[in-house]
Amino acid sequence: MKAFIKSLSSLGILSVTLLAQQPEPTPVFRTTVVARTTKAVSYRHRSGSTKIDFAGTQLLPQSRGEAKVESKQGRIAIDADFRNLVPAHNFGPEYLTYVLWAITPEGRALNLGEVLLNGRNSKLSVTTEIQAFGLIVTAEPYYAVTQPSDIIVMENELRPDTLGKSELIDAKYELLKKGQYTVSLDPKDITTRVVDPAFPLEMYEARNAVLLARAAGADKYAADTWQKAVRALQQAEEYHARKQKKPSQMLAREAVQTSEDARLLALQRREEEQLANERAASADREAKAKAEAAAENLRRARAEMERQKAEQQRAAAEQESLAAQERQRRAELDRAASDKARMEAELATAKAGREKADAEAARQAALLQQQAAQAETEKARLATDEANRLRQRAEQDRAELRMRLQQQLNMILQTRDSARGLIVNMSDVLFDTAKYTLRPLAREKLAKISGIVLAHPGLRLEVEGHTDSVGGEEYNQKLSEQRAAGVRDYLVSQALQSTPSLPAASARRNPSRITLPLPDGSRIAAWSWLYRANR
Repeated sequence: MKAFIKSLSSLGILSVTLLAQQPEPTPVFRTTVVARTTKAVSYRHRSGSTKIDFAGTQLLPQSRGEAKVESKQGRIAIDADFRNLVPAHNFGPEYLTYVLWAITPEGRALNLGEVLLNGRNSKLSVTTEIQAFGLIVTAEPYYAVTQPSDIIVMENELRPDTLGKSELIDAKYELLKKGQYTVSLDPKDITTRVVDPAFPLEMYEARNAVLLARAAGADKYAADTWQKAVRALQQAEEYHARKQKKPSQMLAREAVQTSEDARLLALQRREEEQLANERAASADREAKAKAEAAAENLRRARAEMERQKAEQQRAAAEQESLAAQERQRRAELDRAASDKARMEAELATAKAGREKADAEAARQAALLQQQAAQAETEKARLATDEANRLRQRAEQDRAELRMRLQQQLNMILQTRDSARGLIVNMSDVLFDTAKYTLRPLAREKLAKISGIVLAHPGLRLEVEGHTDSVGGEEYNQKLSEQRAAGVRDYLVSQALQSTPSLPAASARRNPSRITLPLPDGSRIAAWSWLYRANR
């Protein structure tokens, strides 16, 4: 026990200062959608009790179990009995215990409680508020995890008498792949097995929870919460050393829960940091492009000035040449006047030469004018080609951005392109009957959409809320506006800015609409998101 605390100190778990001096990389967590589905049962409200069985998966085929499920007022009671289980560390060094999960038809996993072994068997009595769910048992590093691992050892199995009373639903859910907890940990730092059965399992779980939280970056992104977990673990170790069992177990469980809170907070903040870095990189690229464009314009302006200067020098040279010719002509006239008699024959020849020179000069002048006109025509053509190229490039960039947004949104919800923009449809029921408070699943999907919108500055978001035809016009109008406002407020809480637009709308023909303007005020691109909630 003292040796473990010493090893924690040497790893930097008990010192934030040491961690700041020696930062270590943190793992990237990814979830994988399970290929198979599990059967979820819809237990009718206050319909009495029924029984289901548990069957072992390929990982633990010899395990068995059964559960009594009773629908009571306001809750579902579950009394489960499991047999033929093996210690969880058989599936990997990071696994120490089992957890019973309820899986909703929408794929949401709820931690119902820890399955503690008594030899190879276990009993568990829990309650839940949800009415429809499937049950699975997974191996986990500690009891307070919020997402199941892919080490599924048992699943619920419907009995013949269960089928007669319940509605069957296929539920698809997400699991954390094996090895993700320990991506950045040295294998020797993870508790490999319960080496001392007399040593409390809660202490092993607390040690693993603190280490796994640190592996997720909690020491950097949630340092206060993580240090609180470390202190709770240290106090638990001290109480255990003094053989004070209850406070030791209480603080160990507190360390587990606080470590899980720190791990989740670290994952969230690291994702926010990544989004901020991506936005900063995008701004840098845009600034660089603008600087390059300004430099290109300056280069062109200088080239034009040099061309004009050369043109002026050429024109001056031509004028000087003409002046020299004129001087020569006058000299010849002076010589002809002094020797008129002798030069009369030559005067006619000289006159013809002057006329020829004048004709050549006129021809040269006309040629220069023609060349200047051609140069201006070529300049205009090049300017037109450049404008067309820039326009085509802008249209291509907008089309690529539109396609990229549609692909990203399609990964979350069904998205289609239209003349109005990209339309994201949420066909699920987002609100309870006659309510305008968003359900948890709706908030989760809205949060993902918010992350995409924040990653692409320059978008306008329109939210349209609908009700069905049940109820009066005035009631449906008010409920429609309240539901649209609820979506708007949640999106604003995700760091989007909001400005009300079209405050008045009807309940069925014209939905309530909220417009979210761009941070820079522009309206280059727009997309719409429609949702429909049944009363």
